[in-house]
Amino acid sequence: MSVDPARDNAAPALDVGTSLAFERTYLAHERTQMAWIRTALSLISFGFTISKFFEYLDQKHAGPATFVSPRTVGILMISLGLVFLGLATLQHWQALRKLHARCPSLPRSLSWVTATLLALLGLFALVGAIVRG
Repeated sequence: MSVDPARDNAAPALDVGTSLAFERTYLAHERTQMAWIRTALSLISFGFTISKFFEYLDQKHAGPATFVSPRTVGILMISLGLVFLGLATLQHWQALRKLHARCPSLPRSLSWVTATLLALLGLFALVGAIVRG
């Protein structure tokens, strides 16, 4: 009788209740990641809108200079959105890695696709706000 060393390291079979608990935890992590993506999208889009709107107003009416320009506020909001998105994605990846170590049958997350596309959009918005200002 031969002993397969790969089978000794395999995760034990989970009962239905434990399996469902892992699935609920997985879905909670996915919802949290999507909430961070929505927050980052809001910051990026609102920052870009502030930057462009006040750029338009400055071209139309030359007003007094302020301490912190709306362009700077817009760039900061876009940057914060990108930083939050990066940190949330890193946290999500680490949490799912631990979860998959305990329950390998869970599906792979596809929220990274959304996060990556939003990060690219945010980088374009940031470059646009910096260059056109």
